[in-house]
Amino acid sequence: MRKKGSNGQESRARLLEAAAQEFARSGYHETKISTIVSRAGLTQPSFYLYFQSKEAIFEELMELFEIQFKEMGRHSREEPDDPDNVGQEGNRREASEGQMYRELAGLFGFLGKNQDLTQIGFFTGTQSAALKRRLMSAIHSDFAAKQQNGHFRHDADMEIAAECLLGTIECLTREQLLTGKRPPEELAQEVVRLYLLGLMA
Repeated sequence: MRKKGSNGQESRARLLEAAAQEFARSGYHETKISTIVSRAGLTQPSFYLYFQSKEAIFEELMELFEIQFKEMGRHSREEPDDPDNVGQEGNRREASEGQMYRELAGLFGFLGKNQDLTQIGFFTGTQSAALKRRLMSAIHSDFAAKQQNGHFRHDADMEIAAECLLGTIECLTREQLLTGKRPPEELAQEVVRLYLLGLMA
């Protein structure tokens, strides 16, 4: 049974935020409900007004990350390429660079916005491996389409390229983005330079 009203919603949000911080810092197994409610400034009985167990609140955080991740993916693809530019090699290259930059900047921006949720959903959560497989599949499909259209080299293996890009995204997120060393836009720019230099036809 969950408490109704604005105070109840506020308490629930505080528990989710505190749980994200605890799971991100201590991992699932080391996190205790007592530390979650202490960080949230609530009592342990109040936890059970909103969540049945530690597993339940963890799964909700994972679901929240995945919903936001999918929404980010849709938004990053909304801006279309200019059809007047696709016929010229220079403009085609610029269009590919622009699209890849927008998608990567959107991804890094999303991953850096709520770092605790990213730590759970992208690295340590039970569903993170499946989410990254879907991301790799999307990258592979995008690269294969660019290769088919003549944007990328015909002799390059797009599956390997997609796996390499995903590995790069993981590493840069963990070592550069979440540590505050580089902003999302700068990381996106560097990755575009690195990959398009080797892939462009």
